[in-house]
Amino acid sequence: MSDSGRRIGRSAPEVTRAVRKRGTTVAVGTGSRGPVRHRPPFADRRRFAGLCAGLAGGVVAVGVVGIAIGAVPISPGTVVAALADHAGLPVSAVDPVADQIIWTSRVPRVLLAVLVGAGLAVAGAVIQAIVRNPLGDPYLIGIVPGASLGAVTVIVAGASVTGALSLSVAAFLGGLLAFAATFVLGRQDGHWPPTRLVLAGVAVGYLVSSFTYFLQTIATPNQVTRVLFWSLGSVASARWGDLALPAIVVSLATVWLLLHGRRLNALVNGVDVASALGIQVGRFQFQLMVVVALLTGTLVAVSGGILFVGLVVPHVARLLVGAENRRVLVASVLLGAVFLPLADLLARTVRAPVELPVGIVTAAIGAPFFLWLLRTSGRRAR
Repeated sequence: MSDSGRRIGRSAPEVTRAVRKRGTTVAVGTGSRGPVRHRPPFADRRRFAGLCAGLAGGVVAVGVVGIAIGAVPISPGTVVAALADHAGLPVSAVDPVADQIIWTSRVPRVLLAVLVGAGLAVAGAVIQAIVRNPLGDPYLIGIVPGASLGAVTVIVAGASVTGALSLSVAAFLGGLLAFAATFVLGRQDGHWPPTRLVLAGVAVGYLVSSFTYFLQTIATPNQVTRVLFWSLGSVASARWGDLALPAIVVSLATVWLLLHGRRLNALVNGVDVASALGIQVGRFQFQLMVVVALLTGTLVAVSGGILFVGLVVPHVARLLVGAENRRVLVASVLLGAVFLPLADLLARTVRAPVELPVGIVTAAIGAPFFLWLLRTSGRRAR
């Protein structure tokens, strides 16, 4: 028996049953200290299916409302008719002006918000599993600070320094380079211990942010405004051409993660458990981090640094469905796809006709809600 097997003292089948049993009761970060006393309300398979159906309906409802509300109000009936017309269904004629507003501006915006919300939620769920801490999010491994540096460099320095790089490409490359530094610094003995990975990510994030702040000190007032708006995130400039790459990346990443859900469950329960089940921990951690880096870098490049989605949404998902990671991923996708379009709707209506960066709204909603969740979950655990 291997050293890890001796430390566990159980056979692989017994460990597998233990992982499955704990999957619906142990929250990320609790390890083997015992089950949480509160059973998640949607841990049952039938209730979980009902939750997914309800959230899917919520995505459609929020999408229709988000398309209807704007500087030019459009009735939900007209929105549905326009969408049906573009889908090739027989409907009555739609006003051309309303159709142009719906199809060229608002539909891409809502769809991008759905993709970004779903993708950031999935990335947050995976990072929380890797570091075994519910406070993990995409900011933790340096991707967002790196992307911000790339974008700010383009905004402030311009083509004289960045050449032909667009803002989105520079943000993507900056995020990947910062992640690479975290990846190298966080490695120890062939794998990535959670504490070391977190510390490396925080250190890289602060270092990269110092360069970003320096560039802001030499920027013009107009450039500072652009930097601030990008750093807080927005989907206001979404066009149809912006959707293809995020849609492909989010879909492929989510499917791949779902296929490896059992391995992710084992990793959450500790390196020893994962090793006893025959998982090459270092290799699997590497694969997870690469998937998260590509996913987060792609989304941040098209939407900016949107706050709190990757932190709060996966935590809410675990409270609803338990700690089984395949269910958490599905619930996170749907919750994120509802949350961010709703936040974007508030961002463009709170001070209409002036639009707020959507990151302000996500933080304003997410932070108090997260504190309330911490308070209520602490009561349940007593």
